[in-house]
Amino acid sequence: MKKQILILALLLVVAVVQAQDSKNFIDQNYIEVTGVAYKEVVPDEIFLTVEINEKDNKGKESLERLERDMLAKLKSLGINTKEDVMLNDLTSNFKFYFLKKTDIFSSKEYTVKVNNAALAGKVISGLSEIGISNIGLNRVEYSKLEELKLEVKRMAILNAKGKANMLVEALDQQLGKALHIQEFDNPRVYRPQIMEMKVRDAESWNPSNAATPEFEFDKIRIDATIQVKFAID
Repeated sequence: MKKQILILALLLVVAVVQAQDSKNFIDQNYIEVTGVAYKEVVPDEIFLTVEINEKDNKGKESLERLERDMLAKLKSLGINTKEDVMLNDLTSNFKFYFLKKTDIFSSKEYTVKVNNAALAGKVISGLSEIGISNIGLNRVEYSKLEELKLEVKRMAILNAKGKANMLVEALDQQLGKALHIQEFDNPRVYRPQIMEMKVRDAESWNPSNAATPEFEFDKIRIDATIQVKFAID
């Protein structure tokens, strides 16, 4: 019985201490501010979709020959064809185009990864030279996205601190330590909704030109919002 009373007394003491801590926090003079920050970066992982099919060459070259030519061209541009060229699905070996009852042309689809817009332009121009022109943009990414998220969070906290300092100094008081930090969601990542490649001088460029086209890609944007309560000394 005495043991049960002792445990009950200890629990009561803990509850009182916690309540006192909560009261102390509420009773402190504090300021609550929301910090926001964002950053935009150029994507450094660009994924192109390349389709090769016999139909484009009217059956003059086999699919295997087109595939070899494509891989050779990509290697000549410095692309690691083992790591950065992927067959999209195994069933693409069995995709066929039926133009007539007697004409059957097979097709394959690949994803080619490049790290900048300049190389994307070289891939498009180089493959066009060997008769492969069915190329599109699959998606864009940023390789250091997690590091960038942390950086934007830090920027948001500094933004909150700057706001709080400005407001407190206007009252001839000093900003104290942070009492509470709340992060709203995770940093939001905004990728371009419309995935497209933009040629800088689109009107004057065509695949037959010798010059490599200069492509541009919309930037990826990362936003962060953080709420901070600071004590006022």
